[in-house]
Amino acid sequence: MRFLASRVHYKTLIVICALLSLVTVVLWNRCTNEKVLHSLPRAPLAPPSPGVAGLQQQAQPPEAPPVVGGGVRYEEIDCLINDDVTIKGRREGTEVYMPFSWMEKYFEVYGKVVQYDGYDRFEFSHSYSKVYTQREPYRPSGVFMSFEGYNVEVRDRVKCISGVEGVPLSTQWGPQGYFYAIQIAQYGLSHFSKNLTERAPHVEVYDTAEEHNSKPNTWSVPKGCTLTTSYDKTRASTVRLFNAPENSEGISLSLGNTKDFIISFDLKFTSNGSVSVVLETTEKGPPFVIHYVTTSQLIAFKDRSITYGIGPRSAWTTVTRDLLTDLRKGIGLSNTKAVKATKTMPRRVVKMILHGRGAIDNVAIATTAHMAAFFAASDWLLKNQDERGGWPIMVTRKLGEGFRPLEPGWYSAMAQGQAMSTLVRAYLLTKDEKYLKAALRATGPYKVPSEKHGVKAVFMNKYEWYEEYPTTPSSFVLNGFIYSLIGLYDLAQTASDENGREAARLYAKGMESLKAMVPLYDTGSGTIYDLRHFMLGTAQPGTMGLPHYAHQSVAAVGFHR
Repeated sequence: MRFLASRVHYKTLIVICALLSLVTVVLWNRCTNEKVLHSLPRAPLAPPSPGVAGLQQQAQPPEAPPVVGGGVRYEEIDCLINDDVTIKGRREGTEVYMPFSWMEKYFEVYGKVVQYDGYDRFEFSHSYSKVYTQREPYRPSGVFMSFEGYNVEVRDRVKCISGVEGVPLSTQWGPQGYFYAIQIAQYGLSHFSKNLTERAPHVEVYDTAEEHNSKPNTWSVPKGCTLTTSYDKTRASTVRLFNAPENSEGISLSLGNTKDFIISFDLKFTSNGSVSVVLETTEKGPPFVIHYVTTSQLIAFKDRSITYGIGPRSAWTTVTRDLLTDLRKGIGLSNTKAVKATKTMPRRVVKMILHGRGAIDNVAIATTAHMAAFFAASDWLLKNQDERGGWPIMVTRKLGEGFRPLEPGWYSAMAQGQAMSTLVRAYLLTKDEKYLKAALRATGPYKVPSEKHGVKAVFMNKYEWYEEYPTTPSSFVLNGFIYSLIGLYDLAQTASDENGREAARLYAKGMESLKAMVPLYDTGSGTIYDLRHFMLGTAQPGTMGLPHYAHQSVAAVGFHR
């Protein structure tokens, strides 16, 4: 009996232990789940909709995106690509994940992690291009395409804005920098378009030599320097004459602007000299100083000093500089094709300092100076057009395997077209015939075959094409051809019927080719860049960035007189 009682007690004890273990496991799982739920990020509350103010039950906040917890296990797996290359991937059950950095290059797609409603999300697309809705019918005197959204000077392939010429210097195909007519025309067209679409700039005048505008006690003239006023017959106004030896502190004008960073002044030097601008920035430490000196030096940066050569300036000229761009191009200066990125921003324009001997007038700081940039581009095109009517590009261009390299001095139909569009707008603003005559001369390379130093190619012995890159064999780049047609259209619309007859003829021939050939560029999911797949039988290096439906509107680009 004693033995049986022991066995009963023993079984009871086992049952009790099992029940306790079961309860412990259940409680542990419940606590763990609650802990995990409490640790998940909460979505911010959405503001109430206007139509639900009277509802008694408040809408539930949106759920946070799902979070992959520690319960998901990945394991590395080798991925063999086309029996050729092996890369590392990850496997989760039957799913295999491959690194996007590899997919991006292999499939030529685009993706990035962005913040959205307080959460990170990954955005993927086949194209980086945006389709802009045309705000009004196109006209040669209006906004150029969607260029009011272009900011040419901030591109990392723009080394700087030349102090002598006032236009961008490109490093796209060479780190030394060179003037590229396409980029210069785009610089002008973007600022022309911004001038039409943006509000008038705020302008603050800090000094003029006219008595009624003078600001006493703003100039500081140290010992050994002089600052006087004198009537200048060539300007029919009073100006300030300065003399500040190089070894002096220099004559300074206090500015103190914390809102705007486009500085301008009328200047004439009678000796070597400089105009320096002191900038406080978001970067800790002493201020940066930008020196504009009477040399041909392009740009230099050393010890928080940035130097731009602006040429001798021995005759009266207006100097207009974007201090933000000049600061960031200086800090980011490199010996590569790209300007280094920097987050440094100007915080206050402290003062201007003069060295040398000369005259100055109309010192001002403004929000923008779009017309100054536009005419800098227009006048560069005017001055640098050659006897053939073109703007030769003085760097070697290698379009790709199978195409003969373009040696320095080649023309681009895209450059010709966008230069025309720039010059036509300069003519329409000023009514100065020199701009229109230059635009008319720019049709010259359109009529000369590529192999004879022109830009014309013929597809299938029938369709005339104007080459962005006049390669051998012909490449038939689509976007450059379209821009060349827009330039012809602008010119034909602006010139008289007699003077514009040749531009109208070239435009009509080009439109005939575009309408016939544009289906060759449609892949069904994108628009290819050129016809190398037809001319060379090779794969495309990438798409032009247009969605697949964009070609339909391209074929319908019928500008009519």
